Amino acid sequence: MPRDTVSRGLAAVGGLGVALAIVLVGALHVVSAGRVDPVRRTISEYALGPDAWLFDVGVIALAVGSLAVLVALARTRVLGPLSGATVMLAVWVLGMVTVVVFEKTNWAVGPSVGGYIHRYASLVAFLALPIGGLLVARGQRGRSESFAARVWTRVLALASLGWFLPILWGFALRPITGRSWWNTIPLGLVERGLALTEVLLVATLAVWAARAAGLPAKAVGPGGTVVEPARA
Repeated sequence: MPRDTVSRGLAAVGGLGVALAIVLVGALHVVSAGRVDPVRRTISEYALGPDAWLFDVGVIALAVGSLAVLVALARTRVLGPLSGATVMLAVWVLGMVTVVVFEKTNWAVGPSVGGYIHRYASLVAFLALPIGGLLVARGQRGRSESFAARVWTRVLALASLGWFLPILWGFALRPITGRSWWNTIPLGLVERGLALTEVLLVATLAVWAARAAGLPAKAVGPGGTVVEPARA
């Protein structure tokens, strides 16, 4: 069975990027304990402190790893080069880079254009990845060799979108409570749950790409006809 060693290598880079992001951002919760409330404050708050480099390197590692996975999925024909799934995954990568380039608003100083760019880039990225994951799974439906990968991708993508429900609840309560939506919910906890779920989704796509790299480029269908793998 032919193997695509380049795609397997790219998938491995994706896995390393995910692991590095988890280690570095996880370390922030230890070295900055007591300075940032993990229940109320977002992860980006760490980028305003003395250990900001851990945040920056961790997020860039995730972005590079995600890009490697995207290329691996395209090389193994799990993705079409111009498919909706490809666009969504590319938006995720670009969003991760943007949140590093543009720092979170430091409210001790006041609002900034860069802070607003950071906020909306993170929102778009966190939505784009699960949507892209669902499109990948949809494009590969009916292929028995990718059944487990499709199931895990769908579960993690839907779980990622599910983390937005508390945010919507916070918006819904604003007219009643008179409080800002981010003060109505444990925003830090919600964002950390969302981030972890999406990182696991990238890891799942990396495993999918690695396994796809070990499959033939073409498969034989009923009656001996040659069929191309479905594209998302």
